[in-house]
Amino acid sequence: MEAFFVSTGAVFLGEIGDKTQLLALLLASRFPHRPWALIAGILVATVFNHALAGIAGQWLRGLLDPAWLPWIVGFSFIAVGLWALKPDTVEEGEAQRAGHSVFWITTVCFFLAEIGDKTQIATTVLAVKYDALLQVVAGTTTGMLLADVPVVFLGAALAAKLPLKPIRFAAAGLFVVLGVLTLVFGRSLAG
Repeated sequence: MEAFFVSTGAVFLGEIGDKTQLLALLLASRFPHRPWALIAGILVATVFNHALAGIAGQWLRGLLDPAWLPWIVGFSFIAVGLWALKPDTVEEGEAQRAGHSVFWITTVCFFLAEIGDKTQIATTVLAVKYDALLQVVAGTTTGMLLADVPVVFLGAALAAKLPLKPIRFAAAGLFVVLGVLTLVFGRSLAG
């Protein structure tokens, strides 16, 4: 369960102010009467994207010498934490890259927006850290939904009231703390 809860918390905090959350806001303002289609698209895109990232993490876990694992995971968490300090933006044209269905627009846009995004990298790192692929993917997907579903329902009103900068700093701090703990406690946190 640790893998699930750490994955949920890390991605939830990392997603606040992220470009995919901004994309959810953009799509919610464009399709205000289709929240369930938006949420279904976010879910499908996230499960697929994070499953691929998790599988990559598990594959890397098998390739890496266990002695190096804490160092790689620790420094990766710190790098994701530093990356989280940079605010994301989303372009208006990103919402028009897919066909005509709200579900498919959301699915394709979210999947593409997540490629190489810090939450996808975090999912890969978490899958390297924990030998629990299903719990990691379920946790990162839950974290993504916890951050994005309220945006879909509350739209611009929520975004205007959230203190995004302090939340982004908290997310960065969480990743850095996870990285430092992994480096300090080594093997006990790596597996």
